[in-house]
Amino acid sequence: MELPRKRSRFEVLRRCKRREEEVDERAKKKKKKKARLDVPSSSSRRWVFPAQDCSAYKERFVVVSYNILGVENASKHSDLYDRVAPRDLCWDRRKRRIRKELRRYDPSILCFQEVDQFNDLAKLLQRDGYKGVHKARTGDACDGCAIFWREERFTLLHQEAIEFNKFGLRDNVAQLCILKMNSRHSYSSSNECVDPEMEDRTVLVGNIHILYNPKRGDIKLGQIRLLLERAHLLSEKWGNIPVVIAGDLNSLPQSAIYQFLASSKLDILLHDRREVSGQFKLPLRHKPSFHHRNIGRFPMSSANLLKYEWNEEEIFLATGNRECTLLQHCIKLSSAYVGVRGNYNTRDNHGEPQVTSYHSKFMGTLDYIWHSAELIPIGVVETLPFTILRETGGLPSKDWGSDHLAIVCELAFARDANRTRA
Repeated sequence: MELPRKRSRFEVLRRCKRREEEVDERAKKKKKKKARLDVPSSSSRRWVFPAQDCSAYKERFVVVSYNILGVENASKHSDLYDRVAPRDLCWDRRKRRIRKELRRYDPSILCFQEVDQFNDLAKLLQRDGYKGVHKARTGDACDGCAIFWREERFTLLHQEAIEFNKFGLRDNVAQLCILKMNSRHSYSSSNECVDPEMEDRTVLVGNIHILYNPKRGDIKLGQIRLLLERAHLLSEKWGNIPVVIAGDLNSLPQSAIYQFLASSKLDILLHDRREVSGQFKLPLRHKPSFHHRNIGRFPMSSANLLKYEWNEEEIFLATGNRECTLLQHCIKLSSAYVGVRGNYNTRDNHGEPQVTSYHSKFMGTLDYIWHSAELIPIGVVETLPFTILRETGGLPSKDWGSDHLAIVCELAFARDANRTRA
């Protein structure tokens, strides 16, 4: 029998040193892995919440606004996705990623734009307890808007749609749904008595995809004006119920359209019709500038402002009145993301996301959720930092199912806290 060879002292020391190096290497890898977990990745988005205590708000719900990229649009505009892997543009893959993402947010209400596979989408979301309504665009386009709600949480009381072509405002559409929160869906503890007034929680949800054409600011303003006018009338008719407006506005946060929504009025003659949406081209070689011009948030002296020329037809399309150039709406609206402070890496200096849409010819924010004063934002899901998005080369990607990022917020009824304090 052959006995094991006796190792020399040198061999033993060398073996021990090798083991120490292996242990050190494993420790370094573990440390690097932990560091990666602390930094947002291309597949991670996080909830952020206000600094104040929101526990008094018992009745709450999560809303998602999501342009899911129509199948036909992805095919027609392939130049926008030249850096996207063909498999990541496949609808069968994208719809599964969209569903997987939505399940992380546990939303009660979904507002989709660019929906041209509604039956397929409805069948998919039915598995998670959602029911929805769809409104296709008029004309030759195949896509449209869709609103879904979680049936165990909300009941549909009323729905209607706006076909903007009936007002000479192109083939875009908008939806309006009145949803009542089911009384059994409450964040109150089982031992708490439910206030009878809290059982009747009804909300009006508007969903819109505004015209893309940057040069037709008159039409863009006319579309959002009509939606807000109808939302106000319906809100009053149903007892001044809260309003949520979601969608792809094809307008940037520094735009006149954003100013109109936030401040409830706009003198259209102070703005160039071709720049109303702020859709200037962003140079993708560098990080886009998020320092906005002095509109919307800061008062401007009318003495120093240039008056632009609008013809009679353009004024009529924008305001609905050939003799009126001051556009106004009656709903006091706030942006959900502005209401919840976020990370400087993902927000602009208004508090809006820096980027909600990214393809080869554009990177910027087009998507929003607005709410009336009867609702309070108590949480939002951050978008992704510019640097992380740039690493993807463009959307959709292996992690995200559209060229837009979903906008997600949790809203609560403001009266809950007042009643609790009383």
